[in-house]
Amino acid sequence: MSALMDLLARHPVPLGLFALFLVLAAAETLRPLRRLKRRRGPRWTVNLGITALSFAAGSLVVRPVALGLAVWATQSSYGFLHWLPLPAWTHAALGFLWLDLTFYWWHRANHVYPLLWRFHNVHHVDPDMDVTTSFRFHFGETLYSTAFRVLQVGLAGVGPATYLLYEIFFNVATMFHHSNLRLPLALERVLNLVTVTPRMHGLHHSTVGMETNSNYAVVFRWWDRLHGTLRLNVPQAQVVIGVPGYLRPGDNRLVNLLGLPFLRQLPYWRWPGGKASLRKAVPVADPRIMVE
Repeated sequence: MSALMDLLARHPVPLGLFALFLVLAAAETLRPLRRLKRRRGPRWTVNLGITALSFAAGSLVVRPVALGLAVWATQSSYGFLHWLPLPAWTHAALGFLWLDLTFYWWHRANHVYPLLWRFHNVHHVDPDMDVTTSFRFHFGETLYSTAFRVLQVGLAGVGPATYLLYEIFFNVATMFHHSNLRLPLALERVLNLVTVTPRMHGLHHSTVGMETNSNYAVVFRWWDRLHGTLRLNVPQAQVVIGVPGYLRPGDNRLVNLLGLPFLRQLPYWRWPGGKASLRKAVPVADPRIMVE
C-alpha cells in the first residue's frame, strides 16, 4: 500500500488520466453510443501500439521543447501576453484560451493541407471510435507538431504552469469526446454549450467528408461556432465511423498504418467499389441542433 501511495504522490496526473481511461472504457462498454463494427481485441492492440509510439515522440521531443520554451519565455518576458500589463490570472486565462484556439487552427490545418492529412488520416481510418482512438496519432504527426508548438507557445509567451494545465485539460477532453459513451441527450446538450462531447466529435469521424471537415475543437466548442464549422444535426445511428477508402481489414494493421503516409493515397471519400460517400438527407435543418 505504501508503494502505491508513493507512486500516486510522485505521478498523480498520468495515473489520474489512466484511471479516467479505464472508467471511460468501462462506461462506453455498458452504454455505447454507436454499435462497433470490429472486434475490440485486435483494434485495441493496434490503437495502443500507435498510441505508445505517439506518446514516446511526445514525451521525448514535443513536451520538453514546448515546456522549455515556456520557461524561457516567462523568464525573458517574451511573447505578446507579456507586452500588456496583465494580472497573473488574466495572463494564465488568456494563455489557456490561446492554446485551445490555436489547436483548433492546427487541427483544421491537418485536414486542409494534403501532406499533413496523410499523417492525420491514420487517426481517422480507425473503423470504430472509442476511448482507444483518443491518441491514435502517427508518431510522425506528433514529431512535426513540435514546430507548431514552438509557434503556439513562443508567440504568446505562455507560462509553463498554463501549458501544463492545458495539457491536462487537453488529454481529459480528448478521451471524453472520443469515447463511445451514450450520455442522456439533455445532459450532453448542456455540456456541449461549453465543451466538445461524444456526439459532437463522433460526427467529425464520419465517413462523409463534409462532416469530417467540421467540429475541430478540442476543449471549448466555441471555436467551431465562431468559425462556422459546427455541425450537430446528424443522428449517431446514421454516423458511420472511418474513412471510406480505408475500411478494408488490412488497412488497419499496425505496419500498414505506420507506412500509410508514405504510400500512394487511395480515394479517401469513395467506398472500395468507387461510390462517393455522401449523405442524401439531414433530418434537422439547423446544423447547430444536437439530435439523438
